Amino acid sequence: MDLTYLIWIILGILVLVTVVAAVTAGISRRKALREGSKPAEVEPTPTKEPEATGEEKPEAGATAAPAPATEPEAPSEPRVETPEAAGSRMARLRRRLANSNNALARGLAELLSADKLDDDTWDDFETTLITSDLGVGPTTELVEKLRSELAIDGVSDPARARGILHHELVGFVGPDMDRSINLDHAEGKPAVVLMVGVNGTGKTTTCGKLARVLVAEGKTVLLGAADTFRAAAGEQLETWGERVGVRTVRKDEGADPASVAYEAVQAGIDEGVDVVLVDTAGRLHTKAGLMDELGKVKRVIEKLAPVSEVLLVLDATTGQNGLTQARIFSEVVDVSGIVLSKLDGSAKGGIVVQVQRELGVPVKLIGLGEGPDDLAPFDAEDFVTGLMGDEPAGH
Repeated sequence: MDLTYLIWIILGILVLVTVVAAVTAGISRRKALREGSKPAEVEPTPTKEPEATGEEKPEAGATAAPAPATEPEAPSEPRVETPEAAGSRMARLRRRLANSNNALARGLAELLSADKLDDDTWDDFETTLITSDLGVGPTTELVEKLRSELAIDGVSDPARARGILHHELVGFVGPDMDRSINLDHAEGKPAVVLMVGVNGTGKTTTCGKLARVLVAEGKTVLLGAADTFRAAAGEQLETWGERVGVRTVRKDEGADPASVAYEAVQAGIDEGVDVVLVDTAGRLHTKAGLMDELGKVKRVIEKLAPVSEVLLVLDATTGQNGLTQARIFSEVVDVSGIVLSKLDGSAKGGIVVQVQRELGVPVKLIGLGEGPDDLAPFDAEDFVTGLMGDEPAGH
């Protein structure tokens, strides 16, 4: 065989082997690349079928409907209370006064239960009256009248003696005084009631309670928070008003009290209310500047409407000091009525007689507790009945 031809055959075989090897290697490489780029298959974890709940579940793949937008809840209006009716309030307060264990009631009981009314018995009774803030003059007068009546009648029956004592005490308390709250007003103007008194007498609370009394009587009321010196006074009065649906005109602490009173009365005129109650700042009767300011409040109010009533709130437990307060306040703002607060078991009821005799001004309202309806018109018969520890007839 030709050597050249043999060499070409060998070279052809080598080339063919090389080509086959290259093709085989390329195929293997591409296969390896494809297998390496494929993500590892993870065996799916079997899912637990949800328990039937009675509610329909959305089908797989279904798009859940968007939840409807919730409307923000409107702020709830304060619950408006219904004040206790006047008749019910009066009956309850009469019973409370009758059940109060005050010093005067105890002294009367001892006098009427004595086997013999000798000088010592009368002296003890006289001491009881004086310590009950009846005053020396009224006490002496009452004891002399009682001794005279009992001596003339020769009374030995305790029930008869009690009747005479009741009659004399009612006369001292003043049954004929006009105790109604004056709500007279000019046409197109509200009646304006000014509340005055020293700190700590319960003046703001009494103002709120009086609003309840007037609302219970069918009156429309507006409150003026002119006590701008005490931080909580305006808020306290506003809370009282909200409880019976009554609006309060107020300003920031430290504002001019006269301007608050003026705005309250102007608002009362604009809104056509029946009564505007103006609560003033508590002030010491010994501070001339504060007392002058109170006079200014009254004068500013009267540029818009007459002041129908000036009610002085006295703490019944303060005794002679309360009488001094009444005297000075009356000189500044012409007090037309007294409100006796805290006239409960610890109080001394004799202040009623003293303050009325001293000023010629009637006690118009009494407070006998901390409840919202523990304020009622003063009645001489009921008051004396309570002082003597008797349950009012028919109650």
